[in-house]
Amino acid sequence: MSKDALKGPLPVILALPVLALLQVTLQDHDFLIYLTSLVGVNVILAVSLNIVNGMTGQFSIGHAGFMAVGAYSGGKLSLEMKDYALSFLPHVVSDQISFMLAILVGGAAAALCGFIVGLPSLRLKGDYLAIVTLGFGEIIRVIVQNTEAFGRALGLSGIPQSSSLAMILFWVFLTLLVAKRIADSSHGRSLWAIREDEIAAEAMGVNTTGYKVRAFVISAFFAGVAGVLFAHFVPIINPGSFTFVKSMEVVVMIVAGGLGSTTGSVVAAVFLTLLPEGLRSAFSRLDDPSLAQKVDQIRMPIYGLLLVAIMLLRPQGIFGTHEIWDRWKKKPKGAT
Repeated sequence: MSKDALKGPLPVILALPVLALLQVTLQDHDFLIYLTSLVGVNVILAVSLNIVNGMTGQFSIGHAGFMAVGAYSGGKLSLEMKDYALSFLPHVVSDQISFMLAILVGGAAAALCGFIVGLPSLRLKGDYLAIVTLGFGEIIRVIVQNTEAFGRALGLSGIPQSSSLAMILFWVFLTLLVAKRIADSSHGRSLWAIREDEIAAEAMGVNTTGYKVRAFVISAFFAGVAGVLFAHFVPIINPGSFTFVKSMEVVVMIVAGGLGSTTGSVVAAVFLTLLPEGLRSAFSRLDDPSLAQKVDQIRMPIYGLLLVAIMLLRPQGIFGTHEIWDRWKKKPKGAT
C-alpha cells in the first residue's frame, strides 16, 4: 500500500470488516478475548510512548499517570451515564455511543494533562522531563487514592463492560496508523531531527518546544484511550493498576523493541504481555502449584534480566530505529 493510500480513509474502511469478523470468530473464547484485549492496551501504550521517547528522543516515565487519568475520567463518565440511553436507537448502539464518548473524554482529559505537564517541562534539557512525569504519575495515583468520588484505595467498580475486542483492536490500528503517518510526515522529520540533535534542529528553524509538546499531547491522548479501554473490560480499577511499575513496563517494551521503531514496540509489547501467562502455564505443570502464584513476583526480575541481555547483545533493541516493512522496500536498480 502506498503512502498516499495511507493518508486517506481507505485503511480504516478496510480494517472495520476485518475487526468485526475477528470479533465474531472469537466471541465464545472469553479468556482469549481478555488476553488479546490486554495485549491491545499494552500495544497502544507502547506505541504512544514511542512517539515521545523514540521519535522525539525525550524520556517520559509517567505514562501510567496518563493512563489513570483516562481510566478514571472515562470510567466515572460511564458510571454516571449507564442508566441513560438514546431512546431513538437500539440499546446496544446507544451503549456503544456512550462508550465512544467516554473514550474521547478520557483521551481528551489525558491530553490536557499532557499539555499542562509538557508545556513547562519540555522547555528544559536533560532528564528533567523524566523527573516531572514521574512526579505527575505519583500525584495522580495519590489523588485517586484519596478521592471519595474515585473510590479511594478500593477503586471504581460497576463500570459497564462495554469494551469489545473489535473496539480495542480498532484503537490499536488507529494508534499504529497515526504513528506511521507522523513518522512519514514533515512533522515526523522534525521530531527525528530533535532526537538526533536538538541544538542543530533549533538552528535550522525548528520550533523544538512546540513539536515536543505536540508529540507529548498525542502520546498522552492515546495513553488515556488505553486507560478507558482497560477500565471497561476489567471488573474494577484501582490505584494499584497505575503505579510506577506499570510505567516502567511500558518503557521496557519500547526499549526492548527499539527506540523509534513502531513495529518493535508492538512485538515487544505482545511478547512481554504474554510472557507472564506463559510462565504461569509452565509453572502450573510442575509438582508445586504454588509456583504459578509467584509469577507476578518474578516478572519484574525477568524483565530486568531481559533488559540487561538486550543491552549487552543488541543495545539498539530488536528493531533499532527500523520498521519491519523496511525489509520489503524495493532495491534500487543495479543493487545486488
